[in-house]
Formats: sequence, C-alpha cells, structure tokens
Amino acid sequence: MGLFNFFTQDIAIDLGTANTLIIHNDEIVVNEPSIVALDRNNPKNVLAVGKKALMMHEKTHESIRTVRPLKDGVIADFNAAELMIRELIKLVYTKKPLFAPKWRMMICIPSSITEVEKRAVRDSAEQAGAQEVYLIHEPMAAALGIGIDVEEPVGNMIVDIGGGTTGITVIALAGIVCDQSIRIAGDEFTADIMEALRRYHSLLIGERTAEQIKIQIGSAMKDLDNPPDDIPVNGRDLVTGIPKQIMVSYQEIAEALDKSIFIIEEAILKALEMTPPELAADIYRRGIYITGGGALLRGLDKRLTQKIKLPVHIADDPLKSVVRGTGIALKNYNRYPFVMRN
Repeated sequence: MGLFNFFTQDIAIDLGTANTLIIHNDEIVVNEPSIVALDRNNPKNVLAVGKKALMMHEKTHESIRTVRPLKDGVIADFNAAELMIRELIKLVYTKKPLFAPKWRMMICIPSSITEVEKRAVRDSAEQAGAQEVYLIHEPMAAALGIGIDVEEPVGNMIVDIGGGTTGITVIALAGIVCDQSIRIAGDEFTADIMEALRRYHSLLIGERTAEQIKIQIGSAMKDLDNPPDDIPVNGRDLVTGIPKQIMVSYQEIAEALDKSIFIIEEAILKALEMTPPELAADIYRRGIYITGGGALLRGLDKRLTQKIKLPVHIADDPLKSVVRGTGIALKNYNRYPFVMRN
C-alpha cells in the first residue's frame, strides 16, 4: 500500500468557466484561463491551452478554433474539456517525472449541477488520467477556503460570483440548507459591457477587450471613494466600419452592469427569505461572505450592504478561496460528509 501511495499524487482542481486553478502539495501550481486552442483538421491536436490560447481567442484563422469548454459552470464541450484538463495537469510538473503518477483528484462543481453534468465532470477527469475522483460543491469549498468552520451548528451565507454562475448558499452542520443559483455572473458582465459600448458609442469590441475593461474600471456603483481613471478603448466603428478609439469612464461601466447586479441582489434577498429563522439570526450576526472573481468588482460590498442592510465581507483572495477549500477537503476527504465519492 505504501508503494501505491508513493505513486499516487493528490491534486485539487477548481474547474471554472473563466479560470481553472490546480493545487498540488498545498501550492497553487496552475492558474490559467479555461480555454483551449484546437486544430480544426485534427480536433485531438491541442495547439495551446490557458493564457496562450486566450491570446489566440477571436484572432484565429480557419485552421484553428478556440474553445471555452465550460459554460455556466458546467461542461458544454466534453472532448475539449478532457483535452484541456489533460494539458493543464501536464503543467503541474515542470519536468517530466520518471514514472507517470496516478492522480487522486478533487474537483469542485456548482451546487445546482444535475447528475448528467456530474457524470460529465467525472468522466472528463477519468479520461484525463485520474485514478480516484472526488467531487465537492463550490459553496462548501469556498467556505473552507475562507476559513469558516463548516461543521459547527451556525448558519453562514456564501455568495460565489464566478464566470458562468452566481451561487447563493446557506450552509450549516457541514451541509447545504438552501441554495439559489442564477446564470448571471462574470460572463454576463462582459456581455453587458460589449452591449453598452455598441449601443451608446456604436463601437464593436471583442470579448477580451470587454474583459479588460471590466478588470480595469469595472464598478458596481457610480460614486466611488477612489475612482479609477478613464481608459482608452479600441474597436470598430459600426457606422463607418473603421477602427477607432474612445475614452470610457467607470460610471458608464457601472450603468452597464447595473441590471445584472440588481438581479444578483434580488436572488440574495430571495435566498434570505427561504432561510430558516434560526439560521437567519446567525447570518444577521455574521454577515454575508462574497467569493469568486465577481467579488473584485469595485464598490460591490458597499452596494450590497446598502441594499440588504447586512454586513458584507469580501474574501481575502476571492479568486483562490474555492481552490484552497478544495485542497483542504482533499486532505480530509474521509472526515467531511459532503465530499462525493465514486
């Protein structure tokens, strides 16, 4: 058994719509965009993965196609997902090991996932070389990653704003009490920015440019204490067809994102309505925890506090809290009842 353990390596994977992170030996060894570039003539031939594939995105010719295998937090393209996981696992080792290790993997999945979608994640991992596959729901992983004691009889509300979905979950006693999932998250914010520039400036921009705008000046409120400067945006003029540049302010982006953030606020209020009274009392005392890439939106905590009248805490490193929690769960997979086994 000792020899088997020697060849078995543990990795925890946060398979996200926007980014995939992998933890190995308590370290985040892979942090790459969830995108893969494939050869159209030979779909099994991977040309690039992660950042390199993202640089090719929306700039390809007819022989190359870039694929984002996950949509709304679940696998939309099984073949591309398997190839992407396989290539990302290769990045764990900078040097090729003498013996190919057997992987014990833990992958986090959205709490609203169906059995079929669960099977797709498990199959992709097994095809990519996993010997054992464990699954964990994202809110549980996020809670562990933030440092919450999930086993105590106290209610905690976790709002995970990812790339494809926003999960709003109340957890207590190492289980999910109530769960709300909406398909409004980072990708929707990016689409809102593209639409706003098209409508108000007749400027056509790509997904990557909209993503950069969101990162640089994305805001949930129109009046920030220390606002970011206006940034230049390049795109194609829809009237003349000629490339042009405009200056965009954070207020315009806040207005573009307003509707989507309002839907997230409403979903949080709905989840609070469904919460049992004793747990609601705990949430009143402890507040709401926000994780995921969407938590980095400027002024989001302030806006939610004004609307919901509860303290809102942004996780220290919201992008990595889910994968850190997945790593903790993998170490203690026998202890936690919420870990799903084969």
